[in-house]
Amino acid sequence: MNRITELFKIKYPIISGGMVWCSGWRLASAVSEAGGLGLLGAGSMHPEVLREHIKKCKTATDKPFGVNIPLLYPDIEAVIKIVIEEKVPVVFTSAGNPKTWTSTLKNAGITVAHVVSSSKFALKCQQAGVDAVVAEGFEAGGHNGAEETTTMALIPQVRQVLDIPLIAAGGIACGKSMLAAFALGAEGVQIGTRFALTTESSASEEFKNLCISLNEGDTMLALKKIGATRLIKNDFFSQVKQAEDTGATAEQLRELLGKGRAKRGIFEGNLQDGELEIGQIAANIRDIPSAAEVVKNIVQEFKNQAAAIGEVRF
Repeated sequence: MNRITELFKIKYPIISGGMVWCSGWRLASAVSEAGGLGLLGAGSMHPEVLREHIKKCKTATDKPFGVNIPLLYPDIEAVIKIVIEEKVPVVFTSAGNPKTWTSTLKNAGITVAHVVSSSKFALKCQQAGVDAVVAEGFEAGGHNGAEETTTMALIPQVRQVLDIPLIAAGGIACGKSMLAAFALGAEGVQIGTRFALTTESSASEEFKNLCISLNEGDTMLALKKIGATRLIKNDFFSQVKQAEDTGATAEQLRELLGKGRAKRGIFEGNLQDGELEIGQIAANIRDIPSAAEVVKNIVQEFKNQAAAIGEVRF
């Protein structure tokens, strides 16, 4: 037991990221059943679709699960109302000010964590009353912090200013990287890419198969003027890069992005015209196992590596 397992009432301090178009009820419930904390990704769900996924998650598991809510979501009030009505035990918030909704959620008996990319905002989260902070390095897929700080540099910096439980995210996909995060001061890990590439992930098979063929350097941060996002290099990425290299404005980039491009790529499998978000660690992944296998393998490798390091002598 540690502060993360006690806080979320889970067996292992492993959380699956609430990823758009990947984190539906099947993935969330599978991770929770395996002893971690599964999160639903509200960012790609209309409010009533989210309610449906919450209900299905409750049916699929009696273990704790949560919902990731981007606070810039256009229907945020409806989403907050639903998680309270459905008595969701845990909410992870991101992309916004934690002061806005933390007290409302906590007054409803919900445990709240917030995702940050800097020690400055981690401290603001603690002051806002969140129960835990997720510090995410820029290795992560999807939306990233403007600071472009790596996980290995970020975690010890956040640990220095934070008293509440700390969860590491970004570039973590195995027991060895989980152990490294713990050595730097984390008490749990949030894992996105490894769980996005599982059988229960709602991402398209075309997207999953592309991701397990990626090599080092096949993803890059883009769209920095409207929100840094790690993307796979495809035709859409090339259009974005050309626009950025020629001085495109934020408005021009928003027009190029349009609506539904992430759905087109991740969920529908349009690999050239879609917005394909995945973390750098995809280059280390070559299989699509079940979520339960992922949890089991991470825990076993964590224990084995910790024992091996304990035997090292200088």
